[in-house]
Amino acid sequence: MKILGISAFYHDSAAAILMDGQIIAAAQEERFSRKKHDEGFPVKAIRYCLQEAGCTLDQLDAIAFYDKPFLKFERLLETYYGFSPRGLQSFVTAMPVWIKEKIFFKKLIYKALEEVEAYDKKKVKLLFPEHHLSHAASAFYPSPFEEAAILTIDGVGEWATATIARGKGKDIQILRELHFPHSVGLLYSAFTYFLGFRVNNGEYKLMGLAPYGNPHAEETNRFIQLIKSELIELKEDGSLWLNQKYFRYATGLRMIYDKPWQKLFGLKRREEEAELSQTHCNLAFAIQQVTEEIVMKMAEETLKLTQAENLCLAGGVALNCVANGKLQRKGLFKDIFIQPAAGDAGGALGAALATHHIYHGHDRVLSEYADGMGGSFLGPSFSEKEIVQALRRQADACQYHKINDFGELCAQVAEKLADGKIVGWFQGRMEYGPRALGHRSILGDPRQSEMQKRLNLKIKYRESFRPFAPAVLAEDAQLYFDQKTPSPYMLLVAPLKEDLQAKLPEGYYELPLLERLYIRRSDYPAITHLDFSARVQTVDAQSNAAFHQLLSAFKAHTGHGMLVNTSFNVRGEPIVCDPKDAIQCFLNTEMDYLVVESYLVGKREARGGTRDN
Repeated sequence: MKILGISAFYHDSAAAILMDGQIIAAAQEERFSRKKHDEGFPVKAIRYCLQEAGCTLDQLDAIAFYDKPFLKFERLLETYYGFSPRGLQSFVTAMPVWIKEKIFFKKLIYKALEEVEAYDKKKVKLLFPEHHLSHAASAFYPSPFEEAAILTIDGVGEWATATIARGKGKDIQILRELHFPHSVGLLYSAFTYFLGFRVNNGEYKLMGLAPYGNPHAEETNRFIQLIKSELIELKEDGSLWLNQKYFRYATGLRMIYDKPWQKLFGLKRREEEAELSQTHCNLAFAIQQVTEEIVMKMAEETLKLTQAENLCLAGGVALNCVANGKLQRKGLFKDIFIQPAAGDAGGALGAALATHHIYHGHDRVLSEYADGMGGSFLGPSFSEKEIVQALRRQADACQYHKINDFGELCAQVAEKLADGKIVGWFQGRMEYGPRALGHRSILGDPRQSEMQKRLNLKIKYRESFRPFAPAVLAEDAQLYFDQKTPSPYMLLVAPLKEDLQAKLPEGYYELPLLERLYIRRSDYPAITHLDFSARVQTVDAQSNAAFHQLLSAFKAHTGHGMLVNTSFNVRGEPIVCDPKDAIQCFLNTEMDYLVVESYLVGKREARGGTRDN
């Protein structure tokens, strides 16, 4: 049985394909189109999935879309009616588009599929599981648990903004829902917007900014109290009510009403690229703290309702790895599995899995590995011929040679990394989800004091405050971090062990932001955030063999089984997909070396190695 899952038309469109319940391939459209967070119909991702599965559209048993557009249209109509006359202009402007996209949605999909390949419409079966069911399925079915609680939290699907469910065998039962316009995800996105970042793109920047806030400052505590007294009403079961006097997302094209927010917090909305002040950092800290409190209460209610030992998480808020780490350390559940593509991209996989297990009723077969995601390496890989062709096209700019012994390649790369070089690392199948996990990565030595600054300003071309994640040998993780469980998908933040933390200077929190940034906080400054935390990726030999071998080689050379691991892209661009993308990114930045499978690539001296603008 072959099932194609699709997510599209909002952000991060994607496709995934199953054969007899096994995940064969999954990828986001942005990686092929090179348009970050591409929301268009995933034509190229679907073509890739079909090619990987060796089938055509006509041979599919079903195509599953990740939500119910008609229910979403119902929510839009009822919301505008309920808030009228607010948003009338927006309603009149948007109505023709909604009618086309929501009422005649099947026709829209049929037409879009024609761009993939010619097919017989009579042979296509379209199914539409609900949005949060798709999220729940994406987390539970690949999890290693026969039975588990499931918590999904995001902006909004059709009506639901969060759900609590129970999964057992092939069945998922939704137990409780929080409904629009009351949403943790939209609350966090509102602060993302107010602090000058882009909604559906900058939430992780807000999370990275939060530790720059001063937890001891009176202003920070005042912000927390204002959020909880004016913007939201939080119940003990984790449900919340958002004061719509402050929010515009229900009836307009913006997240908030700027003037009431300005009056409430005593500062104007920060413009994108404007300088960050300590007040901005304190506000970021405040909303992160409130979000963590909400997630914790929701998790406690989930445990109360399900009495389950294990928890599965999905939805965009499940990408908040700081909250995830605190939830994991609290120990409410024996184990937690988080879908690595927890946002809307993962809905494509969830829709396909829900169709296989719920609609068709097929039993689950638990994976013999840690989980059913296969390390989330579900994207395309490339042949030696394709790699050599891409290198030959750039022969005037780069020099390269093949190292047939992979152990020798790893030893040479480890030596270069230890010398302070920055290396692009391109291996095997591309990752599914927002994190680079060692197949499309940029790597550095975490011991180098200037590494964070160099990576941010010379390689990634992004904000200097952004932290970097460590990739660490799974068997060594507890030597460095208070991390008792594996974290293969970089979705848990853990504190650096206390004996590795440096003593902070007196008056640390009163220092200017950039001064605090470059104070040495540990022996691994490139991966130690301001609060001594790190977004940890544990790497094991079974699911991530090549990367594990490189980390082992670095340990053999330096005594440290850990590297800085950041995604192979520059600001504003998706993670690289093919060798051509990787070589172009390498040449347009100040990376020192590139490894593409067994080829070690350097720059010719005539090439400056700076970004083309």
